[in-house]
This record gives sequence, structure tokens and C-alpha cells, in this order.
Amino acid sequence: MGNGTGLLTYASLVDGKSVPSEQWVYVVDSDALLEDAFTSLTLKRKLESGRLTPEDLPGGSIVGRVARADRETVLQAVEAASRATGEWNAFPLDERLDRFGALLYDRVAEKADRTIEILLREGHPLALARWQVSGALESFRPESLAFYRSQMLRETRYGERRTSVRRRPDGVVCLNPPHNAPLSSALLGVTAMMAGNSLVVRAPRSAPLGVMYVLHEVVAPVLQELGAPGGTLNVVCSDPAPVLSAWLDSPLVDDIMYFGSSEAGIRFQERCVASGKKPILELAGNDAVVVWKDANLDYAAEALTESFYGSGQLCMIPNQVLAHPDIVDDLLALLTEKAAQIRGGSVRDEDVLLTPVLRNEKFFSCLEDAVAKGAELVCGGHAMQADGTRDTAGIFLEPTVVLVRGMAEAREIQAVRDETFFPLLPVIVAEPAPDTVLLDRFVDFVNSNPYGLRNSVWARDPEVVDHFVSRITKGGLLKVNDSHIGFLPGLPTHGGTGLTGGVYGEANYPILRTSHIQGVSVSDGSIRPRDAVFGAWQAMVRGGSRTAEE
Repeated sequence: MGNGTGLLTYASLVDGKSVPSEQWVYVVDSDALLEDAFTSLTLKRKLESGRLTPEDLPGGSIVGRVARADRETVLQAVEAASRATGEWNAFPLDERLDRFGALLYDRVAEKADRTIEILLREGHPLALARWQVSGALESFRPESLAFYRSQMLRETRYGERRTSVRRRPDGVVCLNPPHNAPLSSALLGVTAMMAGNSLVVRAPRSAPLGVMYVLHEVVAPVLQELGAPGGTLNVVCSDPAPVLSAWLDSPLVDDIMYFGSSEAGIRFQERCVASGKKPILELAGNDAVVVWKDANLDYAAEALTESFYGSGQLCMIPNQVLAHPDIVDDLLALLTEKAAQIRGGSVRDEDVLLTPVLRNEKFFSCLEDAVAKGAELVCGGHAMQADGTRDTAGIFLEPTVVLVRGMAEAREIQAVRDETFFPLLPVIVAEPAPDTVLLDRFVDFVNSNPYGLRNSVWARDPEVVDHFVSRITKGGLLKVNDSHIGFLPGLPTHGGTGLTGGVYGEANYPILRTSHIQGVSVSDGSIRPRDAVFGAWQAMVRGGSRTAEE
């Protein structure tokens, strides 16, 4: 959607209609931000405060704007969703799940290039933008849809009865996606509608354009084609605190999907429970990767460099490595070599995987903490310019690896204990011990992680692999000899245990997390109620008597 100023422009979407606003959130082009962050952000502030109009804009630095919703619009979105839920849930499962999912797959694929362009404008490197779109497609692949269906309905015959176990929608689901990957998170949340829920999405002010684009121009037209009521999907852009409070206060809201830090998310969970809402949390990750002594070290090191993608500002990347002492030196040599190839620059460069880090004081504080507690700097550790030149004023950070000797006190180091969210990867080399002892120590270390998003293992011995697979219980996803962040059909992309998902945490399939199990029995009317109550006992006694006689 455009306007007379040439900006990509989106209003709020409520009950199938565009709702404009007198206030706007403006989106700075990522290349302009790279060239002169101060000037671009100043321009954005002037526009949003009304000191400058779009007609006064210099060309190129501002690429889009999104209506800033007021409280009334936020409440109207919830009311529209509530009105739509009953009608949308009445659609057959074939329509809500199979046809909706298949159409979404086709439309997301059809508009992939345009979606990627939007992501580039918001600052996502080209390679990672493609990764996000391809990951979103996995949620709508036939294999994924088949898994959802297998969980949504199971029907059997029991004598004269037709019984089923099915999942029913919770009702109105509200989604608060993160600022670092809002578009893909919004598409993940769309799968909640397959259960029969209606959806309200808050596009983050820091990156609203992709969410608005994909919901306005990809998802909404598919719903319209299916004949869904207008309020099935609603999207607004506003500040998080008042929107979340409005959702918590509304008696019409059933579930809230919340993305954020663990500290804030656990507090929000308590508010949800107190308000009678189901909290579905997507919080921090502090993923562990185990590298055993027989691992393919070249591939393992390549997977570990995923820790630096997006400058570490992705929740599902490797955050700590447990290395067998026999191979740690070779692993570090390979990792150092490969980390040097991860670089920053324009998001349109296919080889760029680092993103700007405008505030880097936490990175250096965390690095200082690690070194002060005995960790050794292996590589990196500096700010740099886009061309790789070290510069204290640089907006990129070098991929950084530190070596931690010993597991016993590793979690005293902040970079091991907590999610870092910047390109700093600790490699923990285990104390020498027999392999049978190390296996159990590795498992215990992974399972004692207070976070639980993803874990992965690199090992070749089938018995070692089976040991890890059978005993690692924490986390929403476990991968063996594979990319840590790569998406696969049918498997969860999000969700986890502990500080990642809260007390209700598990792998997150929104279609399942926003629905509940219901059992159903339909009789043909020929069963006498008294027989239904006491008949099973009588049949058992008769069966037992025959057995005794025989």
C-alpha cells in the first residue's frame, strides 16, 4: 500500500478494514542507517514528532510508515476478533487447516522476493532474510500440515459409539512479536488461526513494516478468499506496555503470545495467570552445542559460526559449546578460521551476516567478565567498521570466541550463564576424564541449563548419539549432526523449557498451544444409560467367570 509521498504506508487492520491515524511510525532505510545513523534517526524523530512532514523528506532515507494505533483502535481490534471467533471456528477443519495452509504456502512463496525486499529495508541481511522466508514456508509445507492435522483430531469407533479426541480453539489470541524477527514471528502466530482462533497482532514500533506487509498483503487476502469474517485477523502498531495492559484487562482475550527477555517474560506470565489468560512465552535462549571427540569438526565449526549470524541477535543460535578435551584445539583452529569469514556491510551483499550493534557496551562488559574469571580470548573482541577495520567507533563487532577451561565453574561466567545477544561464543573444554564419565557430565550440564530453546550434538558413534538423544530432556528442539538454526518440516521452530518458555514451556506449535483437548462421544441412541454406567463391570465379571470355568 502506498501514498502520495512515495512511502510504503500501512494503516491498522481491524475487522477487515484499514483504520488510519494522525500519528505515524516511520521506518529508516537500512543503508541510510549504515551510512549515517545519527542523521537518519534524527530525521525519524522529527517526522514522528510532527516537526517535519513527509513532503519535506530528502529522497531514500525513509522508506515507509505505519499508523500508530490509539487505545480505542487497540480495543476495537480485540472486539472484532471476539466477534469473529465463533464464525471462523465453524469452518470445517479442511478449510481452516489444509486449504488455508496450502494457500499460505503458495502466497508466501509467490511474494518471497517482495517480502525479502521489505526485510532488507528493515535491516535484515539478504542471506538471513532468505532464511527467515524459507523458515516461514516450512510451517505451511504439506508435511507440517499433516502433523498439525494428526494432532487436531483422532476419531475411533467403540461399539455403538463414535468417539473422538480433538483440539478446540481457545478463542482470541493476541501476539506480541519481537523487534529482531517480527515478520517471521507473525507468520508463526498465524498458524494459531488454523485451530479456529482469531488473531490480534501488535507490530513492534522498531520494525513494523514487514509485519504490516505480510499480514495486509499475504495473509488477509487468503482469509478473504476463504470467506473468513473480517475480524479473524487484526494488526495494530503501538507501544508495547499500553497494548499488553489492554489485552490483560480485556475479558475478551484468551491467550497472549509474548516474545521478550526471560526476566520480563516471567513477570508477564504472572500477570497473565492473575488475569485469567494463557501465557505462551517465547523468551531468551542460551543454546548448548556438544562436540564429541569423533565429530566431523569441519561441519561442527561451520554450524558454530551460526552463533555470529545477525551479530548474535537471534534467540535460537548456539550460545555455548561443550567440547571434548581430545579435539578442542583442532575445533578452535577451525572455528577461528571460519569466524574470520563472517563479516558486516550492506544488507544487500549476499556474503554479509553481521548486523550493526549501535550500543556495544554490554558486549565489552561481558567479555571483560569472562577474561577476569579465567577465560582466554581466542579471536575477535573489537568493534570494527563495515570493511573490517578495527575502530572503537565502529558499529559492527568482530565474531568473538573465548575458551573456558573446565565445566565445574563455567556458569560463574556471564557469557555462559546468560543469553548474550551479541557475537560472543564461549567454548567450554571439559576436564579430562573417561568417556563414560564425560558422557554423563555433558548430559547433566545441558539439562541443568536454566534456559531451554534448542540444543545440538555433534558425534558419530551411534551409541554416543543414542546416549545424548535418550537423556537430554531440556529444550524444545534437539538436533544431531546438523545446522543448529536450520528449519525442518514438521519440527518446531520455536518454544522451549525453563527460562525460554516459562513454567508451561515446551516446543511451540501455535496451533496446539492456543487450543485445548476435548473428548467427544456420539451414540446412535440405542444404548441404555444404566447399561452405560454398570455394563462394563458386568461384562468384566462375566468374562472373568468364563475364564474361571474354562
